[in-house]
Amino acid sequence: MSPAGDRVGQGSDAHRFGAGRPLVLGGVTIAGGDGLAGHSDADVLTHAIIDALLGAAGLGDIGTHFPSDDPAWEGADSLDLLRRTVASLEQRGYRVGNVDATVVAERPRLRPHVAAMRARLAAALAVEPDAVSVKATTADGMGALGRAEGIQAQAIALIRPRD
Repeated sequence: MSPAGDRVGQGSDAHRFGAGRPLVLGGVTIAGGDGLAGHSDADVLTHAIIDALLGAAGLGDIGTHFPSDDPAWEGADSLDLLRRTVASLEQRGYRVGNVDATVVAERPRLRPHVAAMRARLAAALAVEPDAVSVKATTADGMGALGRAEGIQAQAIALIRPRD
């Protein structure tokens, strides 16, 4: 049975900073500060996109498919998890239409890395870079994100039936 029509999903993820780890966002390693604590590489941007895609397909969330208590995913490259998610969608008759994501972080400055993030994510999603939007904002000093205790990402994804 082929899927019926376009579907939209949303995803969100947040991680605290963790000393001694590289900071990876959208598959790009960003030098100059602490990374994020997590079971995999803690790439909140890629995790939010995975959740958006899984949600659009009605397949649950990232923790269902790549549980943090499974040693197989310890230290996992989140772009690999994203590629696996896209392959799962393709098996179900879907392809990625586009993704729109926002990263909320007081630090580091992300604008210089956005083009590289879009390119890495687009390759993993099997779409053109103009089908991936990555934006960065701050929490203006409010709450845990505003105190720079961690980073959050939100994403919306459109999936379409494969031709």
